[in-house]
Amino acid sequence: MPDRPRIILHTDAPEPLRDRLLDVMPRAKVALCDDYDGLRDLVPAFRPDIVYSVCFAGSAGFPAAALTGAHGPRWIAVGGSGCDHLGTWDTARVTVTNAPGLAAGMMAEYALGCLLHFTLDIDGLAADKAARVWRARRVRPLAGRTLLIVGLGHTGQALAARAKALGMSVIGTRARPRPVPHVDEVHPADAVATLWGRADAIVISVPLLAATRGLVDRAAFAAMKPGVLLVDVSRGGVVVEAALIAALKSGQVAGAALDVFGTEPLPPDSPLWGVERVIISPHCSAASAEWDGAVFGVFLDNLRNWLAGRPLFNVVDPGRGY
Repeated sequence: MPDRPRIILHTDAPEPLRDRLLDVMPRAKVALCDDYDGLRDLVPAFRPDIVYSVCFAGSAGFPAAALTGAHGPRWIAVGGSGCDHLGTWDTARVTVTNAPGLAAGMMAEYALGCLLHFTLDIDGLAADKAARVWRARRVRPLAGRTLLIVGLGHTGQALAARAKALGMSVIGTRARPRPVPHVDEVHPADAVATLWGRADAIVISVPLLAATRGLVDRAAFAAMKPGVLLVDVSRGGVVVEAALIAALKSGQVAGAALDVFGTEPLPPDSPLWGVERVIISPHCSAASAEWDGAVFGVFLDNLRNWLAGRPLFNVVDPGRGY
């Protein structure tokens, strides 16, 4: 272990984190970086032992090769849970850790809020208000409806508890099926094709892996109930955007909330901007002020392990993606 380890803090606002880091490791040499292009040059020049990095401007253009290449650190601490933006890495040369589950509650609130947006017809109410029209309306309950959660990880389980509190029936998938609190049925991940048609609402919450890329495609939408609601808080690439647009235009999908996209930021010419009954959010379902501090706290706890020569926790298996 170096006497004065070299650490890069790579976030959109790294300055406030420096003091917290130096409280734990006063002798560290710390470099700050708040963009992607700068990191490409900083890594080979600074030769870090550790990089704490948040994918804060989308995966497109993320300088993964700088981090996982020959001049990269021995430890990459990902601020967040998803690691697909890093591509693949040599586990014999670099260890990657993440911070899963810290935003689970917030992401569950986002998903439920989006479902309620559609069942309460918030867009319609806003349009009537703008037009100064008093129009008789009906709202739809979530109670008694079936929610399919594709991916019963931290976020999926937090969502299940909240959905149950609202009286929903909950079914879901998990890579390694086992009973999950607040979930009526847990199925293996490869059984999802048999579940699409049972759900009134579907929330996608899986990592982007070879097995999940393009998972929600034209065939999946065709198998869903007409008028289904869809919320995607997974990773861009799990839902096939062209297939979703077609399903929205046909009415097969009554409303969709998307927090992740194949290209981020979503390009101005993306057809999704012009599709009705779509909520578009800038990958922010986890981005509460509390999350920023908590994620960095996980890194500092792991740093204490590193200093003491103890094993790191939350080590990511690149084959599984988590």
